Amino acid sequence: MKKLLLSLLLVSCFVSVSFSNELDSVQTLEPEVKHIKEAMLVVQLLEMHHYRKLPLNDSLSSAILDGYIEALDPAKSYFLASDIKSFEKYRYALDNETRRGNVQPAFDIFEIFQTRSNERMQYAREKLIPQQFDYSVKEVQDLDREDNDWAEDITELNDIWRKMVKNQKLSLKLSDKSEEESQKIIITRYDRYVKTIGQYKSDDVFQTYMNALAEAYDPHTNYFNKHTADNFKINMSLSLEGIGATLQTDNDYTKVAKIVPGGPADKTGFLHAEDRIIAVGQGVDGEMVDIIGWRIDDVVEIIRGAKGTTVRLSILPFENGLNGEAVTINIVRDKVKLEDQAAKKELISVTKNGKDMKMGLIKIPSFYMDWEAYQNGDENYRSTTRDVKDLIGELEKDGIDGLVIDLRNNGGGSLAEAIELTGLFINEGPVVQVRPSDPRRQIEVGLDTIPGIVYEGPLTILINRFSASASEIFAGAIQDYKRGVIVGEQTFGKGTVQSVIDLGRFIPESRNEVGQLKMTLQKFYRVTGSSTQHKGVTPDIELPSAFSAKEFGESSMKSALPWDKINSTQFQISNSVSLDLLKKLNYDYNERLKSDPELKGLVEETMELNKTMNAKELSLNETERKAERDRLEAKNKSKTILPESTTVNAESGASKTDKFPVDDKYLREGLVILAEMITARIG
Repeated sequence: MKKLLLSLLLVSCFVSVSFSNELDSVQTLEPEVKHIKEAMLVVQLLEMHHYRKLPLNDSLSSAILDGYIEALDPAKSYFLASDIKSFEKYRYALDNETRRGNVQPAFDIFEIFQTRSNERMQYAREKLIPQQFDYSVKEVQDLDREDNDWAEDITELNDIWRKMVKNQKLSLKLSDKSEEESQKIIITRYDRYVKTIGQYKSDDVFQTYMNALAEAYDPHTNYFNKHTADNFKINMSLSLEGIGATLQTDNDYTKVAKIVPGGPADKTGFLHAEDRIIAVGQGVDGEMVDIIGWRIDDVVEIIRGAKGTTVRLSILPFENGLNGEAVTINIVRDKVKLEDQAAKKELISVTKNGKDMKMGLIKIPSFYMDWEAYQNGDENYRSTTRDVKDLIGELEKDGIDGLVIDLRNNGGGSLAEAIELTGLFINEGPVVQVRPSDPRRQIEVGLDTIPGIVYEGPLTILINRFSASASEIFAGAIQDYKRGVIVGEQTFGKGTVQSVIDLGRFIPESRNEVGQLKMTLQKFYRVTGSSTQHKGVTPDIELPSAFSAKEFGESSMKSALPWDKINSTQFQISNSVSLDLLKKLNYDYNERLKSDPELKGLVEETMELNKTMNAKELSLNETERKAERDRLEAKNKSKTILPESTTVNAESGASKTDKFPVDDKYLREGLVILAEMITARIG
């Protein structure tokens, strides 16, 4: 294999730097025999058993091609417009070819991608990395190229890459890196990328293509090759010793997709969903390794480690965007234990309009059940419902006047637990409807069959954009029964159910080599008949949100199943929350928006976060970047713990001093609304 060894002579006073890796010519990868069998099997399973019951046709073929190209080049920074045009011959052919087991088109496209990748790396090394950029020029780099056209020629592509490298060097310069240090870091970064692409195997190409095919049906249907399937099993069993976070690739960055409740990262409070990890170090003083551009598997590997060891992460907090200053945090690796994910309570004393009240708060990170203990006959097995029931009992002994259930960032879990938990607040009845993929089968109704109500007092449920699945079932049922007031943001809107199929069951001769298919088989509906898909749960009182449905949640996904409605099931509405009460609570909330300093501060913070997260471009001017970074730093320093009391403007109708001793603005508002519910109930 022909190899090209490149070296750079750096200008000015910097030393000569040679590259540790070499640019290889394109390694031709070919489909394996097992891929033919897997492709044919996956098509059969999707056509016969996926919820949509769609044949693999020309329309899906077009979506597969677009999805595959996007998976390879999401930022449109490698392929040329001429490449994309050459792929058009596959647009309406992939359905028939894949059905026959022919996945060669995917490998042909990948070979062109490899060629373009090597060309880009060579150009960056020879022309861009040693370049002395002028940071006084006013220009910007596009952060979101999804809607941009593909580069028409090499000149246009070169300019895109010039801005990319200039941004990388400016970011390092603003982090006090010298020109020499910056060049070495970027060289190492690109060396790693070249090595990664060169290490791709046929299984990797096949997985990328088959996942594009699966996701053409819906975003929660995925194909995993053998290696990825093994990692998926580890994550699902929670036996992995690590930081307790799910990661994904976002262009060249590693982004935190989800924080596992009760895990090491969650306990620190310093790592959050949407944060970007840019470097990883081992131990409290190990060298930080730049991971920008790394494959997600390699990132996971370097973050994993033995229980009790420390990993250091350099992160870009999502609220500051890409222009913010990197923050280094330490996390001690550990296993995620059931008790760490369990529901927890807190007793909070508040004052509203001069009246002292005791509020119960129960935080539910996930809907869990200790299946192993249950199957072993342990009468004391733990579950969400059992734990919450005990916590309610303890809080009622403390004399609470009202209860807040916090479901924020709860991504779901056991459907059975969502049904049983609802039963603590209603006196029997349906909780959820489940429609199977087979139209011949009847719709199943998930019922609370246990008579009696464990808690009858005033109730508010806190939700946000990242409350999903089982959380939406519980919150939706509480809302439909008019049992409590839902406060917060519109939820995620995931109203589908998936099952994992081991393809080795159908290809026994390749059982230890083939992967898995995670496929959507069912859909959730509320007792009213409304699907939770897309719409999720809309709160009764909607707090400010930086996360739009178009950018976060089910509605942001191209192939998401549509919202629809089925017949309502019969259920008995409670009289806990009337329309008049909701009108009054919303009126009071809107009045507080005009006068309450903490609520006004929440609105301002949300607007700022929304602006940062939706930024479409990044300045490449050093003065502008420094000014923006200083502004963000000043903003973060200005954040203080909320005062225990807030004197409301007399014009709002309240003259008393209200006390809500919490530093969580969303929780504070939930407590205020609960206090107003209690006052209205007494009145």
